[in-house]
Amino acid sequence: MKNKYIYADDFSKWIQDFMRQDSASGIILIFAALLALLMVNSPLSWVYDGLLSTPVEIRIGGLQLAKPLLLWINDGLMAVFFMLIGLEVKREFLEGELSRADQIVLPGLGAIGGMLVPAAIYYALNADDPLALNGWAIPAATDIAFALGILSLAGSRVPVSLRVFLMALAIFDDLGAIIIIAIFYTADLSFYSLVLAFTMIATLVILNVMHVTRLSAYVIVGIILWIAVLKSGVHATLAGVVLGLMIPISDPKDETRSPLREVEHGLHQWVAFLILPIFAFANAGVSLSGLSIGDLMDPVPLGIAAGLFIGKPLGIMLFCGGAILLGFAKLPTRASWFGLFATSVLCGIGFTMSLFIASLAFEQTGEDALIIGDRLGILLGSGLSAVVGLLLLKWFNPSTDKNIKAH
Repeated sequence: MKNKYIYADDFSKWIQDFMRQDSASGIILIFAALLALLMVNSPLSWVYDGLLSTPVEIRIGGLQLAKPLLLWINDGLMAVFFMLIGLEVKREFLEGELSRADQIVLPGLGAIGGMLVPAAIYYALNADDPLALNGWAIPAATDIAFALGILSLAGSRVPVSLRVFLMALAIFDDLGAIIIIAIFYTADLSFYSLVLAFTMIATLVILNVMHVTRLSAYVIVGIILWIAVLKSGVHATLAGVVLGLMIPISDPKDETRSPLREVEHGLHQWVAFLILPIFAFANAGVSLSGLSIGDLMDPVPLGIAAGLFIGKPLGIMLFCGGAILLGFAKLPTRASWFGLFATSVLCGIGFTMSLFIASLAFEQTGEDALIIGDRLGILLGSGLSAVVGLLLLKWFNPSTDKNIKAH
């Protein structure tokens, strides 16, 4: 009996140690995606499909929210993820790595190049298909959790400045994705729902002006905002971004307290270890039955994979390299040109963000070929970016500091 307790304690300690690793969330995301692929391509495919299509309904009087489980995940759980993005963006711009103008230039330009070039590659390969063109933004996304997780696997040889660069670039990338979703992936608008949504946003502003720091007040208004945005035709995840941006960063009555940091700290592990893996599991399942290498050469998967694996690092290096050579920015501290390139390759890991945009672009079309094609392209492009980026960082010294120990 004592041995069982010892083994249980050892296992518990191993779990705790694993969860503290920077790479843990990325590993869990990979596991979730692989599990989805295995289930879809096994006799358990009916379980996977049946689970995601399970109807879930909430009704309060005349208000009815009825969606299959998949859409509750994509519209509901992902709103919490986008709320965390809003919190991180606000903190970084007010107190963090993006609080000074000279810290913004390099990752900001990198993000612009890293979105424009992949989108251009996808557009060029799909210009003849108006329906497929709706997915032009899919390869423009970067999965910050996955990319930072893979970067951490390279160990201490990677200078901290490259991690900061990658995180800052991904934040700008997320801002770009939010703008794209708001402008290009908005359905028919409901006037009354939009009025209610703007009323809730105004309420959040008033709470800020009045220095209200009780989080329950923001949660209640945020839930109403989410329902209003969901019904308005604008994607519901944008409500999460707005709510995150409206959480106060400080408490005038208690200088040691930061409501924003409290919420960010409370959400971080839930998002990293539960919400994103659930989303990955729900959206990464693609049947490989009957597929061939030739199917990967179709314009949609090829455009996405090429955009992520080739377009991302190409765009980032063109814009960042130009800014550095022209004197508008400097290489990250202790980082080499090669280290910057290897890090830009990791930015091609679109995964959850790309899957999310793909769900907006193609799910409503009912075209199975497009839905399967976008997932194939995302998995291939993100996988290649992760493996090649990690190998480059492992095999070559990404730092100009020769004293850094090479593994």
